[in-house]
Amino acid sequence: MKAEFQTRRQFASDNNSGICPEAFAALAEANRGHAPGYGNDPWTAKASDMIRDVFETKCEVFFVFNGTAANSLALASLCQSYHSILCHEHAHVETAECGAPEFYSNGSKVLLLSGKDGKIESKAIEGAVMKRTDVHYPKPRALSITQATEMGTIYSLDELHKVIDTGKRFGLRVHMDGARFANAVASLGVSPKEITWQAGVDVLCFGGTKNGMAVGEAVVFFDTELAKEFDYRCKQAGQLASKMRFLSASWVGMLQNDAWLRHARHANSMAKRLETALAGIPKLKISFPCETNGVFVRMPQAVIKGLYEKGWKFYTHVSPDDARLMCSWDTTEEDVDAFVADAKSLAEKL
Repeated sequence: MKAEFQTRRQFASDNNSGICPEAFAALAEANRGHAPGYGNDPWTAKASDMIRDVFETKCEVFFVFNGTAANSLALASLCQSYHSILCHEHAHVETAECGAPEFYSNGSKVLLLSGKDGKIESKAIEGAVMKRTDVHYPKPRALSITQATEMGTIYSLDELHKVIDTGKRFGLRVHMDGARFANAVASLGVSPKEITWQAGVDVLCFGGTKNGMAVGEAVVFFDTELAKEFDYRCKQAGQLASKMRFLSASWVGMLQNDAWLRHARHANSMAKRLETALAGIPKLKISFPCETNGVFVRMPQAVIKGLYEKGWKFYTHVSPDDARLMCSWDTTEEDVDAFVADAKSLAEKL
């Protein structure tokens, strides 16, 4: 078992990385002595206030264990069972949450929208809303936007405003899946408020795990009316941690001195290095613009098989026909260069 954890860093998922030093130190500090449970501790209060400072606004903050719970419970707070949720066809809430959004909303239907590079198009929103307006059709009520997208791309400020404005025009409440929100902020170089509440986002699922925390996501309600009784949803769903400080303390460590943005920038830069090197290898083709910490590359099956045989781990099921390579807070230049060298060697043999 010990040897298994001494293997090289991989590109399968940014979930595979360990805990970053800032989060680990905060956890160790929170582990000293006793503290009240169920979120009534000073760490949770401090983390919530720090998140309010990051977004420069009053907001309600809740900490849950994982992204599926964050997304599903947040969407459930926006909908009734007879409503529908609009999202991109490759969105995580559709492809990788085992029907949890429908389950926790008591049956709200998820309707899929098209769009290039993993981004929803405004005309697709209008088409879904106007397709039918009779009582026999699940009434569209929520728009779910993924920032950064499942394809590693990001909505620019203009694109975000266009999509959200379209949704608001039809009375849709706006949810943002921000599992890699830090990477999007780091890439765009904007303040967090500019791509959330100032753009019209009602609730954000702010990801921490993929950015170097051990566990825990924050559900941030900018429309505080929508947060009423959300604590009951968390409790009912098994998401009210008794030792809540071990979910919230990491946020204190990450938000201090902008560690969350520093780690995101590093992961993004490693992905750009990886993209640039792979783009120069014949027979490999970059599928989507690398705008955050993920690289999608189309490669022959012989190359994929060869990389697997050499011990590399990465996913091939996220996007049809593509290998997805995720960089993390701890990915190094040496990791990237070693992977590229093996990919190049295999491609040259074809």
